[in-house]
Amino acid sequence: MSETRSRPSRDEFGYLCPVDSRWADNDVYGHINNVVYYSYFDSTINRYLIDRGGLDIHGGEVIAYVVSSGCDYFEAAAYPEALAVGMRVDKLGNSSVRYGLALFGEQGDAKALGFVVHVFVDRASGRPVPIPEPLREALATLAG
Repeated sequence: MSETRSRPSRDEFGYLCPVDSRWADNDVYGHINNVVYYSYFDSTINRYLIDRGGLDIHGGEVIAYVVSSGCDYFEAAAYPEALAVGMRVDKLGNSSVRYGLALFGEQGDAKALGFVVHVFVDRASGRPVPIPEPLREALATLAG
């Protein structure tokens, strides 16, 4: 567990997404395995992009690739704890976005603080493209 970064509170994030922890998320140490946090983060980001930005993950011409990610862990989470992921936009570029993400339990400050960088690309060529306007508008609402 890390104390190198301060533990943010829920009010630092413009979007909160409930996450159902699962029995299979726990590891042999009795807490949710660290790699599962990335799955929670990825699901939250994509839920937001689909619901608020109109991202078409199945047939759209533009998709997003994860090019960088990281996470600091402050406190363990464990099944059957009710969780939520907070999401904000830390940097909005022309073709990329850096998300700030935090995992919260039912009470208190973040159990983990992470980031993910997406680059938006043309599905056919895999080359970076400007973030489509509906997605940009949705992301801009979370930029602080």
